Amino acid sequence: MAIGKLYIGRKVRDVREAARATQSQFAERLGISTSYLNQIENNQRPVSAAVLLALAEKFGVSITDLSSGEGDRLLSALSEALSDPLFEGYSGSLQDLKLVTQNAPAIAHALIAAHQAYRRSSEQLASMDDRLGRAALSETTPYDEVRDYFHFVDNYIHDLDVMAERLAGELKLGGGENHVALQQFLADRFGVSVERTALKDELIRSFDPVTRRLSLNAYATPATRDFQMALQIAQLHARDVIDRIAREAGFRTAEAVEICRIGLQNYFAGALLLPYENFLKRARELRHDLDLLAAQFGASLEQICHRLSTLQRPGQKGIPIFFARVDRAGNITKRHSAAKLQFARFGAACPLWNVHQAFEMPGRIIRQLAETPDGVRYLCLATQITKGSGGFRAVQPRYALALGCEISYADNFVYADDLDIDNRAAFEPIGISCRICERHNCPQRAVPPLKSRLAVDHDNRSIVPYRIL
Repeated sequence: MAIGKLYIGRKVRDVREAARATQSQFAERLGISTSYLNQIENNQRPVSAAVLLALAEKFGVSITDLSSGEGDRLLSALSEALSDPLFEGYSGSLQDLKLVTQNAPAIAHALIAAHQAYRRSSEQLASMDDRLGRAALSETTPYDEVRDYFHFVDNYIHDLDVMAERLAGELKLGGGENHVALQQFLADRFGVSVERTALKDELIRSFDPVTRRLSLNAYATPATRDFQMALQIAQLHARDVIDRIAREAGFRTAEAVEICRIGLQNYFAGALLLPYENFLKRARELRHDLDLLAAQFGASLEQICHRLSTLQRPGQKGIPIFFARVDRAGNITKRHSAAKLQFARFGAACPLWNVHQAFEMPGRIIRQLAETPDGVRYLCLATQITKGSGGFRAVQPRYALALGCEISYADNFVYADDLDIDNRAAFEPIGISCRICERHNCPQRAVPPLKSRLAVDHDNRSIVPYRIL
């Protein structure tokens, strides 16, 4: 395997500090000089293949873990922030940004947070009317703060995942017939009785802590009812761990802490029903066939896609994929990317992305070979799902799920078998969002890209009424 230049000084230093070794002791175990190690840790020299192999052999470090992770996501987020016209006078190179994200990630996070506050303030000012004096102050919302937290921990919470997997083993979960085991565990361990009933106000579940009764919507799907029982187990069985993780995350408001608790409870529930090693093994064996995985584990397509996005356990990583849930208005209500593809924080998703077509073809998994402006190619999958439960008059929100990977991993997906992935002409050009996409000839462009000069020809007109210079 060819290994490019990797400047991962901070990660190497973390490994050394975890081993409680001085630079001279660490360098001796790696078989290099102390000065070379010092240069690596300060990102003055890249690590060689020999050093990577030594780290893997002597310290049990995954090469994949060293060469990927938060750095790519942080670099993407920082690059997007600096594309704002606010930084028009800044002309830093990609190498400059890499040095910041590798050596001073806290500074990068602070700059991104400041830019988010600026953007929200600008949007708020643009929409204000005569009620200006009563407008709320602009700041990062608790919801966005929690979403960023999960994004930058790679959507993987080790302590919860391992705890859920251990309990799944005890209850023999992960085979698709989970209802009885979950209900019995709630009764035996916590004295909670479970009933199916017609709940009011579109509720999916309702728990009475006094009577210890968990009521589940009788019209919900079996997968939804199982997940809600697993969620109740998360609240009772994993409460202390969840509270500790939420507390240590350092959120600024109590509201963010509570939203994070919900996210962590959902995470535990998913990990309980789809235990890590068993799910990873079956995903590989079935070549990520979503329908077969859903049938195998008695789960919904959304649960399967979401769980695939969390398979980032060090030393046992799954395929690095991106996952998103999009509503009919184009709002991204869930998102995570372990691939290079990153979702825009502001504005709508690219209209050329096949996720929008899913609403036109319900019940089908749509495939797309796509290429982003940076030249990276992807296998993109999309399908529509319907949420909610009840009869004719019940509200049934519709979403599109998007899932995919870089094309180098496409052979691991059954959906790529008959696609011409070696033909570059088969790949459709897509972007992240019009605001940061620099394609000059896109007929679907909604707004010009930032920092671009425009030319208007009054004598000749195409679909887009300007040219990008």
